[in-house]
Amino acid sequence: MPPLYAADPGGGPGVFAVPAGAQALAQALLARHGDAVQAILLYGSCYRQGDDRDGLVDLYLLVDGYRAVHGAGLAAVANRLLPPSVYLLEMPLGERLLRAKYAILSLDALERGTGLRAFHPYFWGRFAQPTALLYARSDAVAARVRAACAEAVATFVARVVPMLPREFDAQTLWQRGLLLSYRTELRAERAESVHALYAAAPARYAGLTRAALARTSFVVTTAGAGDALRYRVQLPARARLHGRLGWAGRRALGKILSVGRLVKGLFTFRGGPDYVLWKIQRHSGVAVDVPPRARRHPLLAAWTVAWRLYRRRAFR
Repeated sequence: MPPLYAADPGGGPGVFAVPAGAQALAQALLARHGDAVQAILLYGSCYRQGDDRDGLVDLYLLVDGYRAVHGAGLAAVANRLLPPSVYLLEMPLGERLLRAKYAILSLDALERGTGLRAFHPYFWGRFAQPTALLYARSDAVAARVRAACAEAVATFVARVVPMLPREFDAQTLWQRGLLLSYRTELRAERAESVHALYAAAPARYAGLTRAALARTSFVVTTAGAGDALRYRVQLPARARLHGRLGWAGRRALGKILSVGRLVKGLFTFRGGPDYVLWKIQRHSGVAVDVPPRARRHPLLAAWTVAWRLYRRRAFR
């Protein structure tokens, strides 16, 4: 495996330490999917905490194309229509069992999903956060991944600024933006969880804020310095209204896309209902049970889960 690349656009050796288990999981995915793999990314709570002993390691497997990993059947079509498709990987490491969920996505789709033309934040909201590149087929692929992560940050900032007061700091921008992004998904993050995301790497977010605002077309001035640095952005009322309407649309579209991914995940992810419910309870505090009959039928389970979560106000 080539040396570890830092996918995070902030540069350096990486924002957090990469757990040893994550490297072992990446090797296993390379062995499973071979030449189709262009890159493997690590993100999420295990990366932030530097600990792969509790929960699932979150990985992205970037591939040449979906037929290369799924074949010519419906799985490739489903992933192309509603990416990514998510799978479970388990493997022993010493005396413990490593568990990961890995999402399969084409590198081209990553670049489209993080760019300014991408409406929904599913990809640019994720990859604006710290990400480590565990494997890249070549330096050219690594450069494309870094560029996509940088585009994710630029898109994130451009979409969030219209939702902010005229004067704000980096913490306000990122906490507000992450909260908006997660509210477009089936499982809304609680505010305290979003605050913890920022608190895990405040210097990183502060540096990216300066760089991203410099790339925008906004008229930006600054006040203060260091931790007290604040930004003033002049935006017409029309631009702010457009921003609010955009986020309302993202939230509505996101619920539909999330249900579609939920249905797809119940077919591809072993133990899908239990995993989905665990994630929703972890992030929203809402717990529901699925009847045994529904567990035997993925489509029935999907609608049962969705209806009960809706009634319990989990779709915030």
